[in-house]
Amino acid sequence: MSRRAGGLSIGINFNPNNACNWRCVYCQVPDLQRGTAPDMDFAKLSAELNFVLDYVLNGEFFDDYQVPVEQRQIKDLAISGNGESTSLKHFDQAVALIGEIGRQWGLFPDCRFILISNGSLIHQSHVQQGLKTLAKFNGEVWFKIDSASAAGRELINHCSLSDRQLMTNLELASQLCTTRIQTCMLHFQNAWSSDEQQAYLDLLARLKTQQIKIAEVLLYSVARQSFQAEATEISSYSLAELETMAEAIRALGYSVKATP
Repeated sequence: MSRRAGGLSIGINFNPNNACNWRCVYCQVPDLQRGTAPDMDFAKLSAELNFVLDYVLNGEFFDDYQVPVEQRQIKDLAISGNGESTSLKHFDQAVALIGEIGRQWGLFPDCRFILISNGSLIHQSHVQQGLKTLAKFNGEVWFKIDSASAAGRELINHCSLSDRQLMTNLELASQLCTTRIQTCMLHFQNAWSSDEQQAYLDLLARLKTQQIKIAEVLLYSVARQSFQAEATEISSYSLAELETMAEAIRALGYSVKATP
């Protein structure tokens, strides 16, 4: 049950090996390691997803978990999990399979089809093909930007994504599929200093100038325990703090949703 989805989100984890090409300080995955997604067992993916959908739509899932009546709806299928999903070797095939299963169960268009990604691998051809397939099912990318500066991304995400690569990949994503920016705001060292906040707003302004289409900006904060070494240094933004930034973003002409 997802606070951001407002109901049931069925997550599909391509990284059960807890491997990712980034290491975000707020990551809730224990024993996180650097690496890529393991090879996909497509028969198992199909069997597990069909089992879960049958349990929810035809079985006793909502009763078993005492879900309130007003939330008894699948809000989204979300490709997410314990690492960067687009690192899967056959990412495009996995997206196609999930989309087809969702279509067969009649989930779309009421149910959203979402890829949550750090966006670092979108320059790869098989990832772009996956986004094209996602778009065929009216899906969307939630593209992570936790800082507008290379130094900020190194601090928060422990990655070396350059400003140029960030802009290139974001533009590619927006051309291939509906794209929303998702940003985690948190108290951690100088991660969201006044200078960093202004750099973030400047980035969003540049996107407007360059006509890179962003459907929405999703602001949120830390709601679960981090399992990274920096966990004790992190604290959450309040809804009021998020809304202060949201108002500044709205002033640039963006639709914004803030969830603490």
